[in-house]
Amino acid sequence: MSRDSTRESSERHRYYRGHRSKSFYPQDVNELVELRARSRTFDGAYGRTAIGNLGYALTILRLFDRRFFRIGILYTVLAGLIFIIAFFRQRHSRHDFADKYRNPAACENAIKTVGQTGKRIFGRPFVTAGWIVALLSLVVFSVEISLLVLIFKL
Repeated sequence: MSRDSTRESSERHRYYRGHRSKSFYPQDVNELVELRARSRTFDGAYGRTAIGNLGYALTILRLFDRRFFRIGILYTVLAGLIFIIAFFRQRHSRHDFADKYRNPAACENAIKTVGQTGKRIFGRPFVTAGWIVALLSLVVFSVEISLLVLIFKL
């Protein structure tokens, strides 16, 4: 497979009703609502978590004495890592509405929920970003272990 055909194949996944993803406009209000809901629910959760951790880190750094600075720095690092993971999660769901998934046969293995039967198909069904969730779990676990170590050193 040549390099040009690989690039062309990957570019095809980024088309929405024949338009590039950057020039795509929703067809109607229902599609716009679906786009916003997916973005808010699946992509925004990671960003909100990172902002929450950053706020918690700033609170620790501003309110407590110097002994707690390492804990504040640890939460700042956690917030930064979650921002990076949020970026990859957003890239993962970028292709949800691509033309590749417009065909109902492409999603025939998906388990339908009660509200999805007989409804309009906007894009591919939601699939958990498995490796992203595993990476986030690993990062949070390691930060929590480090936090426990820092607390016992106080």
